[in-house]
Amino acid sequence: MKLLFRWSHEEGYTGINPAAKIKEPKIGKRIPKFLTEREIEHLREACTTTMEKALFEFMFSTGCRIGEIVTLNKNNINWSNHAAIVRGKETRKEKSILIYDAIFGLNDTLKVGRIMI
Repeated sequence: MKLLFRWSHEEGYTGINPAAKIKEPKIGKRIPKFLTEREIEHLREACTTTMEKALFEFMFSTGCRIGEIVTLNKNNINWSNHAAIVRGKETRKEKSILIYDAIFGLNDTLKVGRIMI
């Protein structure tokens, strides 16, 4: 209805738009889609190199976004506590706990020198 009144006003059919002050309903937030265990296994199997496997395990186990991993500094990884400090949106700092699979895969990859952090 609001679009009809706006169109008629813009085309000159009406002198005023009576619906101009009506607020539109807010669109609800969409519920995020989660991967099934089978989809996760397919992604895990698709990783061919050690670097891909380490990055996938790190992303999956921590929930980090690609942008957060790109800005991750090697000095911000605490190997003994299994934790890393990652920068979230707008450079605020967040602490992310790592699980063992991600720690060992990432640590092994860093030792080989195939990944630069």
